[in-house]
Amino acid sequence: MAEYLKIAQTDVIKQQSEWLVNLESERRLSDKTVEAYERDLRQFLIFMTDFLAGPPSIKDLSDIRPADLRSFLASRRRDGVGARTLGRGLAGVRSFLRYLEKQGLANATGARAVRSPKQPKSLPKPLTAQDAIRVTNQDLQMIDEPWLAARNTAVMVLLYGCGLRISEALNLTRGEIGPRTDALRIKGKGGKSRIVPILPVAIDAIENYVDLCPFHLDKSELLFRGARGGKLHAAIIQRDMKKLRSALNLPDTATPHALRHSFATHLLAGGGDLRTIQELLGHASLSTTQIYTGVDTARLLDIYNKAHPRA
Repeated sequence: MAEYLKIAQTDVIKQQSEWLVNLESERRLSDKTVEAYERDLRQFLIFMTDFLAGPPSIKDLSDIRPADLRSFLASRRRDGVGARTLGRGLAGVRSFLRYLEKQGLANATGARAVRSPKQPKSLPKPLTAQDAIRVTNQDLQMIDEPWLAARNTAVMVLLYGCGLRISEALNLTRGEIGPRTDALRIKGKGGKSRIVPILPVAIDAIENYVDLCPFHLDKSELLFRGARGGKLHAAIIQRDMKKLRSALNLPDTATPHALRHSFATHLLAGGGDLRTIQELLGHASLSTTQIYTGVDTARLLDIYNKAHPRA
């Protein structure tokens, strides 16, 4: 308590304790999130102590201005804090001020007026071409039943060979794919349709699965089935992929969705243009597709640093 009195007055400490209890009991936030919020608020109170030349009271916090919060964020940025931590810190302070507002003790309008720092886009983590091919190899599937191994292979080939989302692959019907199919009409997010070429290797994988599948596949019914003949759920493929990546010593980032990232990244590395890749992926905006240029640049720099004699 003595340490807290150095950065806040008793009324603030009391409200902070009640706020933390509220986060745990009513909002049911995780212990780690509550701990992070407490730490973020403490940083803010330290800043306000320096700013006011003394521990802040509820009255001092009752009408925080946007400029005060921006100054707090600027001071944290000068200390080398990244955008994600700054965003979470602002969220913690906002949460406390909203709590005070509900108690009739503060006005949180200023906190709501401050925009969160722009978050950096995390780069997709594709598999290497070699690892993607291993994942789509039926002989390496970690499942004993031949038809289930063939099913998983067909799904993986569609994700990597056509850049489909897993939900798009699992919603395909038998009638949409046949031995002579050369393109698929995929209905993606927001009901937007796109045409995607399908490779012969994908057709072969699907026909192999169909031949081995013990269930009758009517043209109007879903192509991929679960072990008992019902709808195949994405969680099953994700679970089997987890087993596969463990057996092949692949990183945790090697997920079914990473095969879609691999499709885009390998096309770009092979000379594909962004507009075409955008259409194949079904992205509404080119800016969404441009993130893959960052992946390719990172890969080239990595090769350069490892190979160049002066790197």
